[in-house]
Amino acid sequence: MLEALTYPFFQKALTAGLLTGFTGSYYGVFVVQRKISFIGSGLAHAAFGGVALGLLLGIEPLLTAVPFTILVALAIVYLQKHTQLAADALIGVLFALSVALGIIFLAVKTQYTSDAYSYLFGSILTVNDQELIIALLLSLVTVLTFFKLWARWAYSTFDVELAGADKIPIEFDNILLILLISVTIVISIKIVGIILISAYLVIPPASARLISSSFGSMTVISVIIGMLSSMMGIIFSYILDLPSGAIIVITQTMIFFIIVLISLIKKNKK
Repeated sequence: MLEALTYPFFQKALTAGLLTGFTGSYYGVFVVQRKISFIGSGLAHAAFGGVALGLLLGIEPLLTAVPFTILVALAIVYLQKHTQLAADALIGVLFALSVALGIIFLAVKTQYTSDAYSYLFGSILTVNDQELIIALLLSLVTVLTFFKLWARWAYSTFDVELAGADKIPIEFDNILLILLISVTIVISIKIVGIILISAYLVIPPASARLISSSFGSMTVISVIIGMLSSMMGIIFSYILDLPSGAIIVITQTMIFFIIVLISLIKKNKK
């Protein structure tokens, strides 16, 4: 195991996992608290269309997946505001369309590519320098939002009407938040894959919510769980020679059930 830490590819994998665990679990607290967990799965499927487009055009999939996913996210926000449909219905429609387009893009590409598999199921050990730099930049932006916007986002999360009365730019904040969630999802795809990406946005914050006394502590605990589970999952996957994305999610789930068990024991003692 110690020898593996000397390998550049493993160092990149650990760094990418920690950065993704940080951003995913940070934005996840807003996803869980606002009860929009479906958006993680929806935007991940939307990203599949962008990834497939990049593979078809023969360019870096992230360069097409990011704008593609952002467009879908903005379409959800716009349609939710101007129609009577709920967000989950709109997400269902648009992610179905995105997946359908992705399938067509891959079908049109006559030359076989194994990259599609890595984006579907994750391939953290093949993370390149470009993807690592993007993950680092996103983490830096996330740190800035904590100091500048977290309090506003938390305020509108718990009382949107009062936040509006206090002249907080709710619509702007919602758009910015969903854009950052979209980018986080795209960056995380290489870590755990499209199929499992929603776990990053849901399991760490859900675990944190069970043992938190405030939204602030929930945020901190969620980030700790997200980063810790990423590191443990990558190490376990290397030792067991199993897919890293699946092991990370299983690790997160085990932490969740341990916290649930502890919570139930404490509850029964009262």
